[in-house]
Amino acid sequence: MAARGKLLGGGSEDAQAEEERRVLEPGAAPFGNFPYYSHFYPPEQRLRLLPPELLRQLFPPDGPETRPILGLDVGCNSGDLSVALYKHFLSLHDGETCSDASRELRLLCCDIDPALVERAEKECPFPDALTFITLDFMNQRTRKVLLSSFLSQFGCLVFDIGFCMSITMWIHLNHGDQGLWEFLAHLSSLCRYLLVEPQPWKCYRAAARRLRKLGLHDFDHFRSLAIRGDMASQIVQILTQDHGMELVCCFGNTSWDRSLLLFRAKHTIETHPIPESLIEEKGTD
Repeated sequence: MAARGKLLGGGSEDAQAEEERRVLEPGAAPFGNFPYYSHFYPPEQRLRLLPPELLRQLFPPDGPETRPILGLDVGCNSGDLSVALYKHFLSLHDGETCSDASRELRLLCCDIDPALVERAEKECPFPDALTFITLDFMNQRTRKVLLSSFLSQFGCLVFDIGFCMSITMWIHLNHGDQGLWEFLAHLSSLCRYLLVEPQPWKCYRAAARRLRKLGLHDFDHFRSLAIRGDMASQIVQILTQDHGMELVCCFGNTSWDRSLLLFRAKHTIETHPIPESLIEEKGTD
């Protein structure tokens, strides 16, 4: 999920050829819309760092809320991680379903690539609980309409938690420093909690190098980016200093060296105290 762009050809044969090209040439997916992304970055690497009881800790079932927990997954790709997160937080095993699970957790999952969204819809084992939509998140008008439509079903204005897993780099490369700042501003205004997995700077260099090897145009903003270096720290700074969030904890790093950072909007502090178990883990090391 990242910038707007022409992703597919007109006919089904063109679409198939485009997808095959992207599989064989990963650099040809400059928006991060890699087919079979989870084959290279399996969901299990993130799940092992996240406590299954996380959502129950943040939103106790005996609390005043009677509606389901509402989650937003930005840049869901073909939905593998979205489904894995859903199962993980509800403690569902492979092949297992829960008749009333949609009353516990509902996820709105969006991606810029309609082919990936179509695949996610077809393969999702929990269609009542996970909704997939095609959305360029940086398109303000479309974003407002689609997200508001989902939230209004539950009488809400914001999501309980947002998931931003390895998306920040693609926003940054395609929209520049201002685009990254605005993206994080939008997310922080839409979510009470936010789980972010930023890509480190070495991934930026690798993405630019892949494009050059394929003889494609470099990312428009890559060489002019002023926000660079330790990207996890940069994103912590933007969210905490500019967008009214606080860092709750860092769950550690995946095997590909990406941090999982949990933030909370400061205005939720009084109504949702931080669980002590998360306070103990707080930090960015």
